[in-house]
Order: sequence, then structure tokens, then C-alpha cells
Amino acid sequence: MQVVYPALDSPEFEHAFQQVLDGIGELRKLFAVHGIGENAEPAAPASPGNAGQTVAAFEDVIGRLNPLFELVTTVNAYVYAFVSTEADNQLAQAKQSELTTSLAELSKLESRLTAWIGGLDIDRLTAASPVAAEHSFMLHKSAEEAKHRMSQPEEDLAASLYLSGADAWSRLHSNVTSLLSVEVTLPGEPAQRMPMSKVRALAHNPDPGVRKAGYEAELAGWESVEIPIAAALNGVKGFTNTLNERRSWISSIEPSLHMNSVDAQTLEAMQAAVKESFPDFRGYLTSKANMLNKQALPWWDLHAPIGNGGGWSYEQAKQFVEEQFAGFSPRMAALAKRAFQEQWIDAEPRTGKQQGGYCMTIRGDESRVMINFDPSFDAVQTLAHELGHAYHHMAIARRTPLQRKTPMALAETASTFCQAVVFNAALEEAPESQKLAMLESSLQDACGYSLDIHSRFLFEKAVFEGRQKRELSVDELKELMLEAQRQTYGDSLDPEAMHPYMWAAKVHYYMADLSYYNWPYTFGMLFAFGLYARWRQEPDGFQGRYDDLLTSTGLFDAAHLASRFGMDIRSVEFWRSSLDVCRGRIQQFKELAAAGTLSGKNA
Repeated sequence: MQVVYPALDSPEFEHAFQQVLDGIGELRKLFAVHGIGENAEPAAPASPGNAGQTVAAFEDVIGRLNPLFELVTTVNAYVYAFVSTEADNQLAQAKQSELTTSLAELSKLESRLTAWIGGLDIDRLTAASPVAAEHSFMLHKSAEEAKHRMSQPEEDLAASLYLSGADAWSRLHSNVTSLLSVEVTLPGEPAQRMPMSKVRALAHNPDPGVRKAGYEAELAGWESVEIPIAAALNGVKGFTNTLNERRSWISSIEPSLHMNSVDAQTLEAMQAAVKESFPDFRGYLTSKANMLNKQALPWWDLHAPIGNGGGWSYEQAKQFVEEQFAGFSPRMAALAKRAFQEQWIDAEPRTGKQQGGYCMTIRGDESRVMINFDPSFDAVQTLAHELGHAYHHMAIARRTPLQRKTPMALAETASTFCQAVVFNAALEEAPESQKLAMLESSLQDACGYSLDIHSRFLFEKAVFEGRQKRELSVDELKELMLEAQRQTYGDSLDPEAMHPYMWAAKVHYYMADLSYYNWPYTFGMLFAFGLYARWRQEPDGFQGRYDDLLTSTGLFDAAHLASRFGMDIRSVEFWRSSLDVCRGRIQQFKELAAAGTLSGKNA
């Protein structure tokens, strides 16, 4: 991070931070000049008589917004890099709080701009202004969002209350879980304390005794903090429900569809195909259970390594990912090489570091990646996945910040495509002794994106519905989670060994601006599979077309981008065909399993 600013308390960072504050103040003054203020109603700018005035106002505002967003991205990412990896860094926490307060003011200005855009004649504006034409998709999306706004004073109040409301609950969850350490007693060893991220990583250990000990310690850890975490979940969902109702969204899922530029027909088609695939994934899990001499899988065996797939060092993973990226394009390989050489990646699990992983753009075409690496092939795929986001950031860097706003569903497409590139190349080259482990790792992800993600969708939907009436107790949250798992996993899971605290483990539930984070992962996986199939069928010129798609994810909706490759994502058949990739891997897994390719510790 030192190449961005020397330190959080450095003059360079303080200068950039002040520039953000000054930029927000200047933008507020600019809004007043153009009448985009508290009492500005959107009807006036749409009249033909002042079209030139409207164009000038729009271009002036956009000319200020884009560079401000560029700076905000860098400063915000810089602070978050410390917050997410050093939970006890008090300076970082203080800076994030100060920055969040300032960004709430920027959010109010964005809300006013949305209201103003909602009253414009967009077609007239884009015809008269090249700048507006370049931001046409943003304009139309803002106009739609303007239909779901409260009055301006209410929107301003909501932005202010967000800091001590949903955002405060989110930070509580993050701080509690990042600092949570758990006592674990591993087979043949004395009790020891581990950060929760390391405890959860034990799920990939080849020793079943270690996996079970990790599972039991994890549940005990979550139980020790269940009260504040349940309060945080109730707080976030209650806050979101209130705003959704006041903004006239018919259901809690509508804002998520709007944010992801996906229509309801597409989501329904995808979920219908996913439900059809449940028996296939349950069959895979039952086959895995039989290999472990069990009728159904206890939760601690869901990620049990099968075959010869462990023992990956981080250095081996880096080399492997870079080599497989080169199989798609030199540009993708160069991105991976740059990320490793410039040390973009924080890989080690440790106390004070958030669980899971992310990739965030930090400036220009430069990103930062956080993962919690363990010696499994699954961790290698996670590395490829996050670098896929970095590749997307690089591809889209030439766009303005307002053009780069990519919905999560399409962002996950880019990352999962890179993951598919790595996996398929690896599977083709691997000796027979390693293929079972690779298929297992791939199917763990696919099963997670299908069965588990759908269980999270069902859970979140039930929480939103229940929270409309009252707060939900810890026991109710646990039961809703278990019921969602029963509906998706069916009899492939041991009913006495499920995971009632998955709602505590997943940070996305606690982000008010990221409700229903779950289904975009499924979308990304299956859309990526469709794109990958096109590459294999029509390789000539595909890399250029794919890069062009990545540069356009903030300029068009998902259906339009899919149509460029002849794919109809509103059709159940498209999603079925993508899931056929998973079915093929399941069949191959079963065949290899039947041949007896199984490592000794899991036999």
C-alpha cells in the first residue's frame, strides 16, 4: 500500500483525504449554481427552451463528478485495505469513520442528481450532448431509480442515519468476526486458539478428525457472539426494509435486480434451471459421502479433499495461475504477473483479518486482492477468481468512473470465467491421479454456487419477510438457516450435522447496499460457463470480443451483453445448457470415484 500513500498518517494521504472533502464541498456549490438542490424539481430542466442550459449543467456536473469519484475510489480503498486486514488498527478505523461520514454527504448529492435526471428528457439530452451520450446507460438507470425515491429531505435524512444505522451494524459484524478467535482441540494436540479464518480453513484438511474439530470449534465460536451478530442482522434488514417500503419497491428483491441490471424473467429462468439441477448436485454429494464411508455428508465433510489435491504452496499457486492465464491470452497472463510482482495480494490467514476474499480497484488499472490462502486446489481457484476481478478492472479502466459501475452479477462473470480458464486447462494437463481432486474442487464451487447459494437466497428472503413483523431471535435465525439447507441439500446432508450459523459467517448479509448478494454468484458462474463454451466453439477473435464485453459491463444490461454472443439469458434453456457443464463434471467425478482413485486419508 505504500506505493499509493506512504502511511495513513502521512502528509500525502492527509492531502488526498482533504481533496475528497474539498471536492464534495465544491460539488455542493456547483449543484446550487445549477439548481440541483434541496428544492430543485426535475420538471424544469426538461423544457425545450432551456435545453442548452440543461446540457451545460449536465456536462459541468459530470466533469466534476468523474474525477472526484476517481479520488474517492483510491482513498476509500486505501483505508479499507487496512480496516479489512488489521481489525485492531485504530487509526484505520477512525479514518474509515471520518470518510464514511463525508461520503454520506456525497450520497446526498448523488440522490439529488438522480432526482434531477429523473425529470430530464434523456433522449433529447443524449442527442444534444456527446458527454451525455457516453453516459446514456447511467442516465436511463438513474431515471428508473428516480421513480423509487422519497422526498429530498427524507433521502438526506436516510443518508445521514445510514452511518449510525445499517453501516454501524455492518461495522459491528465486521469488527466482531475479524477479531474472533476460537479454542480448538485437534486430534493428538493440546487445545490452542486460532482466528476464525484459520478455523474455517480446517474444513479443507485431509484429516476427518481435524475437520470435525474445526466444525465444532467454529459453531462454538459463533455461539459465543451470536447475540451481537443477530442484533446486527436484524438492524441491517430492518433498516433496508424500511427504506424499500418508503421507496415503493414492491419486494425486497427488486432493488437487487435493478442494481444488477437483470430483469425478473432472467432471474426466474436461472433459478428454475438451478432447482432442476438439485438432484444432480445431491447425487454428487451422496457419491462423495459414500467415498467417505457415510450415507450422507456431515457439514464438516462438505469441503473434504478427495484425491490427491492438497499440498499447494502459495508460490506454486502463483506460477500455476499465471501459466494457465497464458493459455487464454498474453494480456491476462501479464496482469497476473504484474499483480504478483507488484505485491497486490495479501494471502496469509491471521488474526485481525477478515474472512473470505475480495478484489478492489485502487487507482487506474491497479487492484488489490485479499484472500486467506490454504494449501488446497480450491484456494488456487480462489486466487484465479480474484485475479479475474483484477483483469476486469484493468479492462474497464479506460472508462469514466460513472461508466465503470459494474453490477455484481457481471463482475462475478469476469472472475468466474478466469476460474474456468484455470480449471479446464489444469484438468486437461493433469495426470489421472490428480483429476479426481480437481473435479472435486470444481464441484465444491459449483455446488456452492447452486445448492448453497440458493439456500442463502431462501434464508435472506425469509429474514426480510420475518423482519417486516418484528426482530428475529437467534433460534429463529438458526432454524431459518437450517430449513433453507434442508430445501436445497435434501437428504445429501446429515440432518444432525448441518450449519445453523451460516448467517453469522457471511459478511454480505450485513451490507445494506448489497442485499441478496447470493444469486449474482450463481449468475456469474453460469454466464461464465456459457461464455467459456463460446470460446471453445468459436476461438477466433474471442479474446478481443471478451475484453470488449468487460469494458462494456457498465454501459449495457446483462441481456444485451449476452446477446452479443448469441445467448438468451431470459430462456431456461440457456441456464440448463450451462448447468450441463456441471452435470458433465459430476459424471466424470463418479466414474473416477468408481475406479477407486482416492487418497489414503479419505478412504
